[in-house]
Amino acid sequence: MPAPTLDAVRSALAGVNDPEIRRPITELGMIESVDVDGAQVTVSLLLTVPGCPMKATLTKDVKAAVGALDGVEDVVVNLGVMSDEQREGLKAKLRGGQPVREIPFSKPGSLTRVYAIASGKGGVGKSSVTVNLAAAMAAEGLSVGVLDADVHGFSIPRMLGVEAPPTRVDDMILPPVSHEVKVISVGMFVPGNQPVIWRGPMLHRALEQFLTDVFWGDLDVLLLDLPPGTGDIAISTAQLLPTAEIVVVTTPQTAAAEVAERAGVIALQTHQQIAGVIENMSWLELPDGSRLEVFGTGGGQAVAESLGRAVGTEVPLLGQIPMDVRLREGGDAGTPVVLAAPDSPAALSLRKIASDLAHRARGLAGQSLGLTPTDR
Repeated sequence: MPAPTLDAVRSALAGVNDPEIRRPITELGMIESVDVDGAQVTVSLLLTVPGCPMKATLTKDVKAAVGALDGVEDVVVNLGVMSDEQREGLKAKLRGGQPVREIPFSKPGSLTRVYAIASGKGGVGKSSVTVNLAAAMAAEGLSVGVLDADVHGFSIPRMLGVEAPPTRVDDMILPPVSHEVKVISVGMFVPGNQPVIWRGPMLHRALEQFLTDVFWGDLDVLLLDLPPGTGDIAISTAQLLPTAEIVVVTTPQTAAAEVAERAGVIALQTHQQIAGVIENMSWLELPDGSRLEVFGTGGGQAVAESLGRAVGTEVPLLGQIPMDVRLREGGDAGTPVVLAAPDSPAALSLRKIASDLAHRARGLAGQSLGLTPTDR
């Protein structure tokens, strides 16, 4: 059998994506050289940084792609590291020539939908809702990112099963990917279970850095898991992402619903749009098919109606999520219930909400209409 051609090998390598950047390694300048010696192919691969956590995955994927070619019996992968100049070229390519300190999602032409998942109080399942919405959207083929903005109570990495740390390419951060979702959290930079003791300016700076220094790529949807209440992060989100839409999570309980209204009413002060309300823990389905409304009933609808009156427009109740042990188990195991048990009642509700949010009509706020003035 004849040896493969260089063109055939390079074509095969073009089908290998960097696991973090999600673009072909040939496009990113990671292939230093290719040598074909009979049935043996040697590929010299340049890693973005020394000790790249994805080097084993890259090596495996390159060997699989090239090894599948006719006439190839052995694939050798030699690993090197990009020079400073090569890294600068890579960063410039990824940023598309845009300034370093820029939030791409706040630009008028951005097509990324940004949802800030908020709650008035803790314990209503806001983070569980966030990770399941993200995983459900990604399962539909959308490019999704999650920013864990709950700096003091971060939980997203565990719930999405993120184990690999972010990779730093100088001042650029490449977020880990889990269940096809790009994820960043301050928890990835804190050793062990150490608490984060920061005040307002530090919180604002952390959020800003996650929006400017992280290479998110072309996202369809970015979800922010906000801390409970209406504190510094909620205000900073409105300043840094003025077109972000608020999704309020509550439980049916009247006391929780009253507190949740405050998280939504902040939209009046920040001039943000409220995408809707999600009622979590709506009921417990019993073995005989009946429902036990553990936390009462009607809280989600009450919040939606109250917020609608406050902002002067209809605020929809996006959905009701029943209590399900598998929802909790999925969060502990790092596999969201929409993936682990996609046909369970909780998963079906979450998938419906995710689909509606992902495909709802876009407003014109913050978008350029392409109009230019003319002389009369």
